[in-house]
This record gives sequence, C-alpha cells and structure tokens, in this order.
Amino acid sequence: MTVTPAAAELIRSLRERHGPLMFHQSGGCCDGSAPMCYPAGEFRTGGSDVLLAALEVDGVPEPVEFWMSTSQWELWKHTRLTVDVVPGRGSGFSLEAPDGVRFLIRSRLAA
Repeated sequence: MTVTPAAAELIRSLRERHGPLMFHQSGGCCDGSAPMCYPAGEFRTGGSDVLLAALEVDGVPEPVEFWMSTSQWELWKHTRLTVDVVPGRGSGFSLEAPDGVRFLIRSRLAA
C-alpha cells in the first residue's frame, strides 16, 4: 500500500491539526468505499476489520494505520492499493472534508 505525494501532503497537514491519524475503509453504505481519516483510535476497529498497513509518511512521526473491513478486503486482496486525494467534498465524518477534498483509493491488479 502506498500514498501519492498529494495524499502525503494532506496527511501531514491533518497530522499537524489533529495529532496521530488512522484510516478505515468499510466498503459499506454512506460513502461507499471511500477511506475515512480519523484521529488515531477514534474509530473502533473490531474482529470484522483487517489492519492492511502502517503507512510511513515523510514528515509524520508515527505510522498511520490503514484498516479495512474484512468483506472489502476479500474483494481487493489481489490488488495494489494507493491512497490518493481529489477535489470534492467527501464525508462529514472524515477529517479532510472541511478542506474541500476527499481521500480515495486507487487500485490495480497485483503483478
């Protein structure tokens, strides 16, 4: 799992404002399969979630955990995932929403 330069820049900015961060991607309702960014530990993960990565982002002192629901992971486990950011309003629950941008996942089949 990787992050684009634009996503890394936004993660650094959010880290400065909110402290340590985490991502969760449910693949469920509301925002479909959009990754949601929260202060670390604010979203409760459980037995139906998988820790995919502890993302190392330059300028961020601690890894950023990326969690995904097991059901979503079953659909995407054969892909390479990249966290990116695009203009547009995402979820009101995700930290980047007030900035007028939203995180998204780009995937491609693993070689």
